Amino acid sequence: QTLTRFAIEEAHELAVAITTTSLRECGLNVIVVDDGSGPACAEELRRISAADSSVHLIRLGENQGKGAAVTAGLEAAAQAGFTHALQIDADGQHDSSDVPQFVAAAIAEPHALICGRPLFDSSIPRHRLYLRYLTHVMVWLNTLSFDVPDAMCGLRVYPLSIVVPSLLADPPGKRMDFDVEVLVRLHWAGVPMRWIPTRVRYGLDGVSHFRLVRDNWLITVMHTKLFFGMLRRAPVLIARRLRAALSTASRVAT
Repeated sequence: QTLTRFAIEEAHELAVAITTTSLRECGLNVIVVDDGSGPACAEELRRISAADSSVHLIRLGENQGKGAAVTAGLEAAAQAGFTHALQIDADGQHDSSDVPQFVAAAIAEPHALICGRPLFDSSIPRHRLYLRYLTHVMVWLNTLSFDVPDAMCGLRVYPLSIVVPSLLADPPGKRMDFDVEVLVRLHWAGVPMRWIPTRVRYGLDGVSHFRLVRDNWLITVMHTKLFFGMLRRAPVLIARRLRAALSTASRVAT
């Protein structure tokens, strides 16, 4: 399989070079998405891409949000002929030493979405941890399952032939609501998902682009929208759960 990796970049000029270097050491091509960042960060991204022909820079004219940046990177990877894209945040919070496991899992199951299941250390802010658990509960409700243990981790491998058409047909949120919404919608579509534990730490560069009021409002609106989407799909989702339970019971019986 051919895989690419891209970073979602807004203003992490202190961390993005480290993140990019670590991914290049894994042998992956890099697409860095500059989401309308400031002059200092834009210059650093230009320097990084100019120094390595395998680092490709996409610049969005104005800040559109994480979801828009991820979508731009996925579409660019697909247009370049890659079959998969590994999403990783540019702020260094993800442990790049776990990346080979994600690549290997994608090669073993090319039609599956490979998702990170975060292992946090003491650096995570308490309020962020509590809000994550609230989102977990809403995702379980909106999928009528416990199939998605964490919908917010920004380390994933997407099968592009499945994900890009879905993004174009029914675009998810463009900001911090993207990670959750795209996972719920892919679960509704029956895309298989595999989960890999991965270490996550906060504070490498001390920069966060999560806006407490705006992004929590967007996430609340997203959960509401997904809830009504779940209600329309409830018969299909319940039937899927019943088939899975019957299949499991049949294997146990035999």
